[in-house]
Amino acid sequence: MNCGGRIERAVCESVTLPLHVRSRYVVFGDCHRGTGNMSDNFLQNRHLYAAALKHYCAENFFYLELGDGEELWENRSQERIMECHSDMYDIFRCLKAHGRYCRIYGNHDMELKRILPEGICLKNQEGGRDIYIIHGHQADFFNSACWRLSRFLVRYLWKPLELFGVNDPTSAARNYRKVHKYEKCMVQAAKRMDSYLLAGHSHRPHLMEGELYVNAGSCVHPQGITAIEIEHMQMSLVKWIVGSKKDGTLYVEREVLMADVPIL
Repeated sequence: MNCGGRIERAVCESVTLPLHVRSRYVVFGDCHRGTGNMSDNFLQNRHLYAAALKHYCAENFFYLELGDGEELWENRSQERIMECHSDMYDIFRCLKAHGRYCRIYGNHDMELKRILPEGICLKNQEGGRDIYIIHGHQADFFNSACWRLSRFLVRYLWKPLELFGVNDPTSAARNYRKVHKYEKCMVQAAKRMDSYLLAGHSHRPHLMEGELYVNAGSCVHPQGITAIEIEHMQMSLVKWIVGSKKDGTLYVEREVLMADVPIL
């Protein structure tokens, strides 16, 4: 099956949520939550993420996570990850209890496919295009069809080498040639479906008016975390960073990178 076929399969197996003028969704992806050790790339941004999460809870947003929530290629135990970041999982449980939480799986948490859907469809009830949310590994043969081999290489080869600054060449997030090929496949799939296709996987955020392919970015960038906000039938790309006041006090700041792109 080619990348287009894998994307269409994920879209067909999506769970459906309503999208209307009163909807408030926030989409995060590629958190790669680990166990708090040196290879836990999420650890550097956990306070930013916690602050953002509390903000969206207080503002009554519906939380959507588009895959690679847990780093289960480098770590074998989801329970240890949940223990390390227990404060965030407490918030997830609260959101879930109030019907404001949904997540799908990606390649780095593929083990959860038995309990999680592969995609989410935000069904447009205002007459415009639907928004399909997938992780995006479907456009990457090595990380979808060969995910067990990829996991083996990451767990036993690239994880130890990462401590010495060696990047994983199989990762779309660290290989610009793969990123370009990935984005081309996603753009073509979105045009073919004539629907918005919101993904992650490449860790490269993207939102442009007039374009159907959207990317939420990631929560493991050294300069902050990014997310897509959906409100009033518009999408915005935002970044949460650490700011500083004149007296040197640090604070968490929400920066808007692209605002109010209409969902048509």
